[in-house]
Amino acid sequence: MRISLRVNGEEREADVWGGESLLFALREGLGLPGSKNACEQGECGSCSVLLDGELVCACLVLAAQADGHEVTTVEGMADGEELHPVQEAYVQAGAVQCGFCTPGLVVATADLLARIPDPSDDEIREALSGNVCRCTGYAKIFDAVRLAAAVR
Repeated sequence: MRISLRVNGEEREADVWGGESLLFALREGLGLPGSKNACEQGECGSCSVLLDGELVCACLVLAAQADGHEVTTVEGMADGEELHPVQEAYVQAGAVQCGFCTPGLVVATADLLARIPDPSDDEIREALSGNVCRCTGYAKIFDAVRLAAAVR
């Protein structure tokens, strides 16, 4: 089946099979490896993307469901070579460890700050609760969210 979708502002097409996840289509079919494949059960958040502006786990969305829709991945957040303010904040705060969870956390943070420009710690905790990081104690991630909120 052929799907057409807008990915990171660009019209794209991909050949997918009926049971293929959006995550697989993005990574393998469209060459966008930023979203990571970890749990395949929507539990870790490593594959988080925006689908029509809504935060979703790409591993739980069928590629066919994205036909005719808009997807934003971590690759689409930067403006050319200039990092998105959230990406820059993660770098500045030292919130990037192994980097596996970082794309999902960055997308989830951007989603949070679009909804709540100055979130409380509880709001940050709630918004990022679907993202698992095995390398940090989350302190630097919280620092990155606060830094991104301050520069927006």
